[in-house]
Amino acid sequence: MIVLLNAATRVHAASCEDSIVRVQAQLDAAIEKNADANGWSPESLGALRGHQPTPRSLAQAEGARGTPLRLALDALDRARRADRSGDDTRCRRELSEATLLLQQEPR
Repeated sequence: MIVLLNAATRVHAASCEDSIVRVQAQLDAAIEKNADANGWSPESLGALRGHQPTPRSLAQAEGARGTPLRLALDALDRARRADRSGDDTRCRRELSEATLLLQQEPR
């Protein structure tokens, strides 16, 4: 009986992890689309030093237009922490918030 409960917990936790991966992919695509839509900007100091852009740095570079995207990234970070600690309810709540914020991003 204990083995079955433990197995069910892992499967349930994996589904939250799978959802995190899915939402991260959607968010990455939205960030790229937003960056492409706004044309070129001067290179940041990090770019001049050869640092590769991250989804967060791209969203940050968008200023106010990137705020919903940055907040969605923060929600995904919290979802990952909740998933690692086994808190599926909080993981799902943070994923819902990230998805809502993603829907607010400028089109």
